[in-house]
Amino acid sequence: MKLRTLVVLMMLIVSQGFAQGIEFFHGSWEEALEEAQKQEKVIFIDAFATWCGPCKRMAREVFPNDKVGEFYNRHFINMKLDMEKGEGLTFRKTYPVSAFPTLYFINSDGEVVEKVRGAQDVDGFLALGEKVLSLADNSSEYAAEYEKGNRDPELLYKYVRALNKAGKPSLKVANEYFDNQQNLDTEFNLRFLLEAAIEADSKIFSMMTDRREAIEKLVGKEAVRDQIYSACQATAGKAVEFGVEALLDEAIDKMKEHYPEKADVFELSSQMDFYRNTGDVKNFSKACKKYAKKVAADNPDELNKLSSEIVKHFSREDSAMKLAEEMAGEAAAKGQQYQYYLNYAQILYLNGKQNDARQAAEYALELARSEGPAAVMMVERFLQQSGLR
Repeated sequence: MKLRTLVVLMMLIVSQGFAQGIEFFHGSWEEALEEAQKQEKVIFIDAFATWCGPCKRMAREVFPNDKVGEFYNRHFINMKLDMEKGEGLTFRKTYPVSAFPTLYFINSDGEVVEKVRGAQDVDGFLALGEKVLSLADNSSEYAAEYEKGNRDPELLYKYVRALNKAGKPSLKVANEYFDNQQNLDTEFNLRFLLEAAIEADSKIFSMMTDRREAIEKLVGKEAVRDQIYSACQATAGKAVEFGVEALLDEAIDKMKEHYPEKADVFELSSQMDFYRNTGDVKNFSKACKKYAKKVAADNPDELNKLSSEIVKHFSREDSAMKLAEEMAGEAAAKGQQYQYYLNYAQILYLNGKQNDARQAAEYALELARSEGPAAVMMVERFLQQSGLR
């Protein structure tokens, strides 16, 4: 029992679970500031060094996490800067770094909102993001006027926008405004609709999509598509949180109708999230198979992560573990990297196929020798602890 648990834990270290994770901005620092100004967001900067162990741990275990990715991609412009070369050297002249990693949160004016030294785990990093949102939250100044009875349209728009930026509920305020509007097609109301359409299962979302063409003329097609995707994600997130499959179906249907280019990937990834959280192994496996065929077929890294995700949540379900084995084997054959073969060996071992596991691990060891001592040690550790050597 203990050995099985240990192997699963090792496996999850080598193969990160299926997750979208943080999407990092790849432009310059000046471009990041411009983007932050445009989106009215705070910039998160991972100020790291390549030799830093805690930096590597966050990059491996925290940044790829699905909850971290969903939260940080929604609320921040995210950036990684190597403090010992390139733009990182310039950055640290203005923003000192004396320990690695240093996690900076900087607004679009270049002002530091928060600065934390040292690595964080997933929960700590999410809590840090929540704290930064609260520090950057200016909704209280609008809330005071709102509570006094001020219903000036500009104030309500700014209030809704501030609530959205802070990750606070805003639909009540927005609904109150639009319930009293006779003409929704003014430029102001069209922009307000786009800002307020934060959930796909809301009437404001339908009001926004009904006027999509007019809104696109004001802000561009990409901005509207981004809001549609974000709103559908929010509704799918509610479905997962409350275990309501009807909400999941609604989010998927809205994506198919309004953003078909990304609907297939959205549907399958959302279904995997939902069924994983409800423990529905049958439907989770079904969604995984479809994802592997439609999205990950030619991508060994995605197949590898997907197999690891199955093990992480359903390691005691024989049908799921058989599927994980198939995906891991395909990833190894296509990718020809030691990580993939080690992942495959571990799944074979968990499935009781010791001889096959040994062969896969030995091949992983051959590939690992070209990667360096750390890779070799990882494979050797598995062989020794599993008793295959």
